Amino acid sequence: MEQGWDPEVKKFFLRIINTVSWGLLWLMACATAGLYFQLAYERGIYTIIFYVLMAITFFLLLRYFFKIWKNDLK
Repeated sequence: MEQGWDPEVKKFFLRIINTVSWGLLWLMACATAGLYFQLAYERGIYTIIFYVLMAITFFLLLRYFFKIWKNDLK
C-alpha cells in the first residue's frame, strides 16, 4: 500500500470506481442489445421483452448500488 493512503479513503474510491464501472457496463450492454440487435425498435414481443428486462436489471443494479453504499456508512 502506498504511503499516506488512509484505508477508509481507499474503500471509498473503490466504491466509486465499482459504481461507475457497473453502471457503464449496464448502459453499454443495453445500448448494444437495443441498437446492434435492433431490439429497441418496434418489432413486436421482442421489444417488450427487451424493455421489461432492461427495467428489471436497472432495478437490480440500483438495489446493488444502495447495498454497496449503505453497508460502509454504518
